[in-house]
Amino acid sequence: MQRKIFFLPVLLCIFASAQAQSSLSVDYIMRDPKWMGIFPSAPYWSEDSKQIFFRYNLENDPADSLYKIDLAKPNQISKVHWSEEKILRKDLATFNQDESLRIYKEKTSIQLEDRRKRTKTTLFEWFDPISNLQFMANENLISFNSGSNFYIFDRSSKNIRKVTSIVNGSKPSSPAGNAGAKISFLESENLALLQVVRDRKNAQNQSQKYRESVREKTSDFVFYTEGKNLSNLQLSPDGSFATFSVFTPASNKNTKVPDYTAASGYTEDLNTRPKVGTQPNKVIIGIYDLKKDTVYYVTTSNLPGIKDLPDYVKDYPEKTWEEKERDLTLSGPYFSPDGKRAIVQVRSFDNKDRWITELNLTSGELKTLDRQRDEAWVAGPGIGGSFGGGTLGWLPDSRHIYFQSESTGYSHLYLLDVLTGEKKALTSGKYEVFDPKISKDKKSWYLTTSEVDPGERHFYRMPLMGGKMEKITSMTGNNEVVLSPDEKQLAILYSYSNIPTELYVQENRAGAAPKQLTSGQSAEFKAYSWRDPQLVRFPAQDGAQVPARLYLPDPAKKNGAAVIFVHGAGYLQNVHKWWSTYFREYMFHNLLADLGYTVLDIDYRASAGYGRDWRTGIYRHMGGKDLSDQVDGAKYLVSAQGVDTGKIGIYGGSYGGFITLMALFNHGDVFKSGAALRSVTDWAHYNHGYTANILNTPEEDPIAYRRSSPIYFAEGLQGNLLIAHGMLDVNVHFQDVVRLAQRLIELGKDHWEMAVYPVEDHGFVEPSSWADEYKRILKLFNTTLLEESK
Repeated sequence: MQRKIFFLPVLLCIFASAQAQSSLSVDYIMRDPKWMGIFPSAPYWSEDSKQIFFRYNLENDPADSLYKIDLAKPNQISKVHWSEEKILRKDLATFNQDESLRIYKEKTSIQLEDRRKRTKTTLFEWFDPISNLQFMANENLISFNSGSNFYIFDRSSKNIRKVTSIVNGSKPSSPAGNAGAKISFLESENLALLQVVRDRKNAQNQSQKYRESVREKTSDFVFYTEGKNLSNLQLSPDGSFATFSVFTPASNKNTKVPDYTAASGYTEDLNTRPKVGTQPNKVIIGIYDLKKDTVYYVTTSNLPGIKDLPDYVKDYPEKTWEEKERDLTLSGPYFSPDGKRAIVQVRSFDNKDRWITELNLTSGELKTLDRQRDEAWVAGPGIGGSFGGGTLGWLPDSRHIYFQSESTGYSHLYLLDVLTGEKKALTSGKYEVFDPKISKDKKSWYLTTSEVDPGERHFYRMPLMGGKMEKITSMTGNNEVVLSPDEKQLAILYSYSNIPTELYVQENRAGAAPKQLTSGQSAEFKAYSWRDPQLVRFPAQDGAQVPARLYLPDPAKKNGAAVIFVHGAGYLQNVHKWWSTYFREYMFHNLLADLGYTVLDIDYRASAGYGRDWRTGIYRHMGGKDLSDQVDGAKYLVSAQGVDTGKIGIYGGSYGGFITLMALFNHGDVFKSGAALRSVTDWAHYNHGYTANILNTPEEDPIAYRRSSPIYFAEGLQGNLLIAHGMLDVNVHFQDVVRLAQRLIELGKDHWEMAVYPVEDHGFVEPSSWADEYKRILKLFNTTLLEESK
């Protein structure tokens, strides 16, 4: 034994000296990202379309500040003083239909700006806070909300009238009713003894009854909130209706995350999210009829399929399923430009249905215009979530609505005629649409799509009622466009696979040449030749072609080992031709390739960018196709890239950490080692919004949770496992890996270790933590995947 202990370091030294080298190191690449340079974000235009503002950091400030470029002097980047920045963001500014007029609040006055004449007029003074300042359908009228009530200002008469009467509180009890209330002994005796006092009291009661009877007949309608929490107050553009939402929060138990390094010196608890299976928050919509002086609520009982049971109930034949109306969330209403119509989006809490409905404003009834049913879950680009959002609105004709749907398997843009019910697809094909917006002249759409390639994003123009799309951007990669107010120019945040984001400007026409405005890479960063990873596809066992990024080593340095990276978030795309949000991992993959490793980064089933079937491929079985895609990736590395069987590792964070655990617990014959970072180990302990979409709830669908949670498969661990987790993780709680660690201990498993990070949340912040974690990952791979070379 002593000879072995003495001899092993000698072999390791010989082995280390024979390894391929890299100019990169973990400490080097995991420094504060500022070493890479400065890169722009969040651009927007000045109102005259002559300047571009963006977040930047030329002066090494603690955080990015606001900078600007004047297009008349495109080579000059200047920092914006806080006083100028304050002026740029006019409070509550809103425009009329053709954007020739703008209204906004300036201190206590409401200002009207004529943008063509370049004049400014004070409309009126208002000393209380206001919101929802807007032009009405008749643009001579301006409405606003103040103190939970709506007011309308008439620009011709200069009059302001209050159009709603909403009182936060309960309706007061009738004073007349109090007159008959039980009186005290002393008052009773006094009235019985003194005739004059008794007569005056009777006269007072009669007078009060008369006044109350007259007031009841002549007083205005008052809506008392009765303790309800009103939000999203809106006034219809024609001034006929006001609407509001009533939000009732659910009472769900939150979890606690201990902070052992709190500044107080005491262990303090962080109050964090509930676990999956929570009760829903409830939202209903109220309608205030301003002509009839009455309030009523939107009814949902006539929605088609509101009582439909999910398909998975067939897996539980022993259980009796109650047929009842499902819990719903409502968003809207969204009023037509003329104010005559409104639509409401309704989603089932189980997220298997989305109804787009027309609201009958006089009765509160809903008429279904489009129902999107998905036995997995309704989602996708532009489709929004449980509380609305996404692409939804009206065309200027107040007859057609637009929205996005995955009805063809990819998220596309649709029009629907609310009078005839006719639905028309404006885009189609095996690609997805992002952020469609109507041009100012109301004749065109501007939209971004992945039509060229799933790994590219380009900006297009298309006729309003559909037709040929005109591609405006040309640079290969990601083109994130902000259109100038005059719609003559594009501000573009552009990046490529090995080129971080820079700011460009381009004329708004096809074929125009983009001009680069920023160049932020540091000399240090540019000194290394960063790889442009190959985009490849390999066959999955079910016949699908799985996209991946491939990093190849120099053939002379190739060591026969490979590492598979699993991106986090599940629904995220990392196989593309632009600068990755996983830039640290990207640099680490360059380091691995320098050392002779082949690296594969897979957009497995559930990843974004490939349509509905890819997105929902993990429904009711996380660790199913998403895991088999990793196994098939390993087979591809062996068959097509010359990687040695038995020398493949895997790693990833969050969802990637979960997949790493499932890989080592279920496919120890394929993966020799793995690093599971901030990993989910039991989906019953994760949040509701994400997990319930994919696995339903643990109470209703325990089969899905049992086959999807790594903690139930820990007995299968064969290889070498590193677990790393931040102790302040309020997303995937540290409790996850604590429970798994105890399970591994009880199973008597060897060859695993755990690294904890006491001051880190889910996403690490400190460079020292990043460096420590990735040095452990590199050591794991070097000592386990390359040990056969000793």
